[in-house]
Amino acid sequence: MRSLGFTEGSVVQEFGYDDDVDATVRAMVEEAIGGELVDEDYPDIADGALAWWRDDDGDADDLADLILDIKANLDSEAALCWLLVPGPRQVGHVQADIIEEAAETAGMLATTTVAVSDTWTGVRLTAQGPRR
Repeated sequence: MRSLGFTEGSVVQEFGYDDDVDATVRAMVEEAIGGELVDEDYPDIADGALAWWRDDDGDADDLADLILDIKANLDSEAALCWLLVPGPRQVGHVQADIIEEAAETAGMLATTTVAVSDTWTGVRLTAQGPRR
């Protein structure tokens, strides 16, 4: 899980970068893909996405809008998409129900949840389909 599933040669677009992101997580993904993350303004299709979101970034509707923006830039419905939020005891933590509501509004599902660092939690977003 160290690479969050991203692989060599993938173009991964990063959303919500700010000075509070975890540099170790970013470095782990960049090492896995063999290059740098591209930013929100990347003009082409990406193979995957990494999005940082905090409670004060907006409500469920704002998060749904971000997820729709992410979806629009992904190569396919099978593309890896991770939403990173501050962990449960961290300032800016986002409740699971808000993430689930936003994902559903945007036509995705919040599936796997993992602690990606001491302070950030990752939620994998996938295209809607039957739950397994």
